Amino acid sequence: MGRAPADLVIRNGVWVCVQSGEFVPHTDIAIKGSRIAYVGPDASHTVGAQTKVIDANGRYLAPGLLDGHMHVESGMVTVTEFVRAVVPHGTTGMFIDPHEMANVLGLKGVRLMVDEAAQQPINVWVQMPSCVPSAPGLETPGASIGPDEVREAMGWPGIIGLGEMMNFPGVFLSDEKMHGEMAETMKAGKVIGGHYASPDLGRPFHAYAAGGPEDDHEGTTMADAVARVRQGMKHMLRYGSAAFDVADPVRAVTELGLDSRRFMLVTDDSHSGTLVNEGHMDRAVRHAIAQGVKPMTAIQMCTLNTAEHFRLDRDIGQIAPGRYGDVLIVSDLEQMKVDVVISAGEVIVEGGEWRVELPRFEYPAEVKNSVKLGKTLAADDFRISNPKPRTPNSKVRVRVIGVAENQLLTRSLEFDLPVNDEAVHADVSQDVSKLALVERHHGTGGVQIGFVHGFGFKGRCAVASTVAHDSHHMIIVGTDDSMMAMAANELAARQGGMLVVKDGAVIAAVEMPIAGLMSDERSDAVAAKAERVLAAFRACGCAMHNANIQVSFLALVVIPELRISDLGLVDVTKFGRVPVLI
Repeated sequence: MGRAPADLVIRNGVWVCVQSGEFVPHTDIAIKGSRIAYVGPDASHTVGAQTKVIDANGRYLAPGLLDGHMHVESGMVTVTEFVRAVVPHGTTGMFIDPHEMANVLGLKGVRLMVDEAAQQPINVWVQMPSCVPSAPGLETPGASIGPDEVREAMGWPGIIGLGEMMNFPGVFLSDEKMHGEMAETMKAGKVIGGHYASPDLGRPFHAYAAGGPEDDHEGTTMADAVARVRQGMKHMLRYGSAAFDVADPVRAVTELGLDSRRFMLVTDDSHSGTLVNEGHMDRAVRHAIAQGVKPMTAIQMCTLNTAEHFRLDRDIGQIAPGRYGDVLIVSDLEQMKVDVVISAGEVIVEGGEWRVELPRFEYPAEVKNSVKLGKTLAADDFRISNPKPRTPNSKVRVRVIGVAENQLLTRSLEFDLPVNDEAVHADVSQDVSKLALVERHHGTGGVQIGFVHGFGFKGRCAVASTVAHDSHHMIIVGTDDSMMAMAANELAARQGGMLVVKDGAVIAAVEMPIAGLMSDERSDAVAAKAERVLAAFRACGCAMHNANIQVSFLALVVIPELRISDLGLVDVTKFGRVPVLI
């Protein structure tokens, strides 16, 4: 009413009114404290002597963008540094699932992430990890979480719901632990995240939907999207660094005419190089528009749709009275060129530059000592013996994990590989590298060996990473046993991260000492190191897009078809272990 002056007034913009689907020109916004007081044609009556006034000059006024499902750890940086990277791109809200930290450090790791999230200048909500381990009996994490831990976490400020329910067989087979966690979440009145990674849309899928998950980001086809929406779930269109799952599922909206309000844009996993150099949710919006989605619809998919899903539309997701003053001033809507980012009524980024100081959050020393191999590894630790007598230069048939460009799904392949000195070897002529998973939580010294196809490695190379979803042991891909041993030992000495060895030398590395998952450096420095790691992949012959992400998912035993864990090779379609040698 103008009885008190506004703290901030934005004049003369085009209101991106996601709640009505309109573009309203000549709009003013008045903000008092952290919340919006007025949106309309003239806010001059709210301007006082101390009011800060911004002239939008006909630019768009859009709600801050929200990422409804993501893992900060995939960015290789802390929550603070993730925020530093993404806010200039227009992100003002994130829903993070720290199940990577939970797999290494348990409930203590989740609490650290919640505490750091609470200090940020934007909204960062935390979903309590649900599946630690992600597949009981098929892998050994560094910690475990069950209904008791979920009950405790549901009472913490900042916990918005239950993270993705990856143990989908546990849901439709009525596993007591999984249903106990969902029951605790339902009692707290919070949202249960989904993860149904099977192509089977029959009875198991229907039972999964009945079990309680309210969204899903694992559908990769239009049929997947249709099935989920029909069952009352929200379909999350994923566009991360290595998983491009928008183009086909979004046809349910653009071609079949399904209600777009049942869809959300998310990133799931984005590494620091993508965030710093390409963007975050603005990148997802651009991609959705390129697939034929209307700009208004694309923006709704990462603003109001997301806010309503998490029951937060009274606070975020739209420019309207009573909501937080999370406003973007955008000069090009289809390209999502963000000029100014306002969070809770404060200008925090302008022209891509930060206008406020980000908090400093210190992780305790013990968190930076999580890589325990138990011994120094040698080339013989990466030897896979062939128990059957063979003639010189013979071959043996083996199961091989097949990776594909920009997909998390793998294939279960079979190859004939050479046997020399009673051991089975990689074969670069067939693009088959050796794969190893080294136990790193309990110092057992255990090493599991397999093979992988699709990276294109040549020469004497190896790559190693302590980011290995979801149990986060150390994973190594290489063409030479001695290079693999060197990579493992070097990475352990640095207490985690990712590095590349070629011809007996480390040619690139990004150190991640926080739980072996996150760097304690600034996001731009981490992005630069990550780019050098990708360049090192290429120097080893790998032309795959974001191959480091592909390496990190080779141990994800909840996504078909074939993976590796600390217990052996896992056929995810059958949820059981299988031998490497056929």
